[in-house]
Amino acid sequence: MNGCWIDGERAEMLPVADRGLQYGDGLFETLAVRHGRIVLLSHHLDRLQEGCRRLVMSMPDRDLLQRELSAAAEGQEGAVLKLVLTRGSGGRGYRPPSATPARRILFLHPRHDYPVIWAEEGVRLRLCETRLALQPKLAGIKHLNRLEQVLARGEWSETDGFQEGLMLGLDGMVVEGTMSNVFASPREGVLVTPDLSHCGVAGVMRRHLLESARGARVEVQVKPLSLAELQGCAEIFLSNSLIGVWPVAEFEGHRHAVGPMSRLARSWAEAA
Repeated sequence: MNGCWIDGERAEMLPVADRGLQYGDGLFETLAVRHGRIVLLSHHLDRLQEGCRRLVMSMPDRDLLQRELSAAAEGQEGAVLKLVLTRGSGGRGYRPPSATPARRILFLHPRHDYPVIWAEEGVRLRLCETRLALQPKLAGIKHLNRLEQVLARGEWSETDGFQEGLMLGLDGMVVEGTMSNVFASPREGVLVTPDLSHCGVAGVMRRHLLESARGARVEVQVKPLSLAELQGCAEIFLSNSLIGVWPVAEFEGHRHAVGPMSRLARSWAEAA
């Protein structure tokens, strides 16, 4: 079921001068496919468009992207699409070439089936030593520079019994997981998630959960969140477009409930 397309054509080779390879000059989106349908596609394209605006990069036509993504997803019961945009090829030096169309790279992968028990009974979360640099110009978007996450994910192995790692910013505040966004509930009816205006990725599932919570008249707080505040919350859960919602059962030796807010968020994720 694997496949790869470059600028709409079946291919597996890139020019070595591609700026995504040379400098990480580009963006990506990881999209879940359920029964041939791409989950939260419009949210993904919105974030991609914002990323292109921030990087001053040409955004491909949205209708074209939607057609190519939908064609790759057609007939797939469960799959993962990864769309990469790079600034294309350029000569030596950081200065971006002017008026260069973005290069589109699309991958189709089988869905990774995580154990259902992680969504039902929760996961173990660890604190990462690697911290995230503060850079407001890149905060929120999903650019290709993921070395901080690579280093953080390398801090533990599968046999250590953890399913995700929590990353702090250089200021010591809670930001996100290595592959997920973080939510907490200090009390029933209140949902808190870290402010991501200085670093971190504003996930499309995060956006969906925040919109769903506000629509359900849940009190939503998007704010700087300290480690002590997070540990003091009754419920903690993680989200992304592939896992949906994972409650946190244990973090740094503290047990947390799989409570009403986690279950409600999971229902919103499943309905996306």
